[in-house]
Amino acid sequence: MLTNSVGHYLMLHQAMILRNLKLFPYICGNRMVSGYKPKRNVKDSYKVLELEEGCSLDDIRNSYRNLAKRYHPDSGAATADSEAFMQVEEAYRVVLSDVANKKKSNESTEEEEDQFKSKSPQHRHYLSFEGVGFGTPSQREKQYMQFRVDRATEQVLEYRQQRLESQYAATDLMKAKDVRQSKKVKITQAVERLVEDLIQESMAKGDFDNLSGKGKPLQKFSDCPHIDPMTHNLNRILIDNGYQPEWILMQKEIRETIERLRKGIVASRSKLGGPMTPYRQKQWDHICEQFIEDIRKLNKRIDSFNLVVPILSRQMVHFSADKEIVRAQKTYEALVENREASTSDTKENEEENVKRFGWKSSLLKLLNLSLK
Repeated sequence: MLTNSVGHYLMLHQAMILRNLKLFPYICGNRMVSGYKPKRNVKDSYKVLELEEGCSLDDIRNSYRNLAKRYHPDSGAATADSEAFMQVEEAYRVVLSDVANKKKSNESTEEEEDQFKSKSPQHRHYLSFEGVGFGTPSQREKQYMQFRVDRATEQVLEYRQQRLESQYAATDLMKAKDVRQSKKVKITQAVERLVEDLIQESMAKGDFDNLSGKGKPLQKFSDCPHIDPMTHNLNRILIDNGYQPEWILMQKEIRETIERLRKGIVASRSKLGGPMTPYRQKQWDHICEQFIEDIRKLNKRIDSFNLVVPILSRQMVHFSADKEIVRAQKTYEALVENREASTSDTKENEEENVKRFGWKSSLLKLLNLSLK
């Protein structure tokens, strides 16, 4: 009786232990494996979540969140369905477990590769020989050494070739430069010989016998100590032969222009005469405007002259149009006074002549009339 009760108790206790073990995960080979077994495969789970295999974890979570909002019974949506939500939740768990397994497998393969790399001999890369040769390592090493010798020889030959080409190019340039220089020297010598021949021929003809300065010493230096003697002599020779520097021609042109303008405005004022009526004043204003424009152009010419003149003391200042107009007015007034004085003098002379030679002049007039 006692043995039966004890046996019954042991059987009940064993059944309870087995029943409780089904609820917990079991251990297999130092790894904990879940006792949950999914009802559907991985591909169907990805289809339920509307995803493709290989997607990221964020995509899985976003898809699960959207489907849960659509099918959850408490969402209040028109598409709410408890069975569909359970399918989505189950598919979500399957996909997560699949992603975790793939991640673990990748990590394990990487660890194995790292272990393999660490265990491989470190001098292995020295046996590659840049892919040259075949056979055993010793044979490949000999072939690689020969390859290096050949490569070094080729590099030395290429370097020598480039150096020789650069030297030949430099020598060619020097030769071309020497040829140009020699041609220039030859031309200069030919010109000098030609000039010398022409001088000798002219001397033989006697062209230099009638020169004004024949037998007289040359004036080598000028009186001004601030002028370069060589420049002075060169300018003098050029001027004597009809050639003048640019700044001298410009200076001459400026002086001739201002004299012409001064004479022109005085002549215009004399032509208008006096007294000044409104019509004449209008004409005079127009003449003054044209004169001001001419003075402005002349001042620009003076600026150009000041840039090329070699001596600072030779530079010129601008002309003032107002001062020139006032000057022309004064010149006109002086001319008028001179005319009046000359006319008065001539009248006085005529009156004196009439008083002195009155009867003689009348007699001459009668004779002229009778002869006619």
